[in-house]
Amino acid sequence: MQNNAYPQLYNLARERFSCRSYSDRAVERDTLLAVLDIARLAPSACNRQPWLFLVADSDELREAVVKSYPREWIKSAPEFIVACGLHSEAWHRGCDGKDHTDVDVSIAVEHLCLGATSMDLATCWVCNFDPEVIRVAFNLPADVEPVAIIPVGYPAEGTEIPAKKRKELSEIVKWGKL
Repeated sequence: MQNNAYPQLYNLARERFSCRSYSDRAVERDTLLAVLDIARLAPSACNRQPWLFLVADSDELREAVVKSYPREWIKSAPEFIVACGLHSEAWHRGCDGKDHTDVDVSIAVEHLCLGATSMDLATCWVCNFDPEVIRVAFNLPADVEPVAIIPVGYPAEGTEIPAKKRKELSEIVKWGKL
């Protein structure tokens, strides 16, 4: 396998991990904006960009995020970004109406996570949260769906990138018909 064909991208993908222990070092606003700008550049179906990223910028909003996902580790993250989907703005496939909001938001969130990794930050996708708590706290209208919470911060000292346990290419790639 040629893992050196795109060394920078390959290294970012290898180094990105689900961090569950953050240092108390604040993330500079310009750095956070740069990470969000990388998400802005993500592709989407028909370029609809059906996403909205909400930064929990107050104690009240941070507490709501923690309440929506009551795990002790999340409290250590200095920043929380709530990735939301805008179903009314998303592309829907003509033949069956499939809504591509989740696909498009996922692409943008992974851009965000890789961008954060490139700036020595760590992230974690959190999808197992109570969306109603987020909806109320952030005053979201019915057509804005909270899809994921992304804690962002510098990893705690001593945090090591865990070994990736991934299937072999031969298990996930088939040529031609199944």
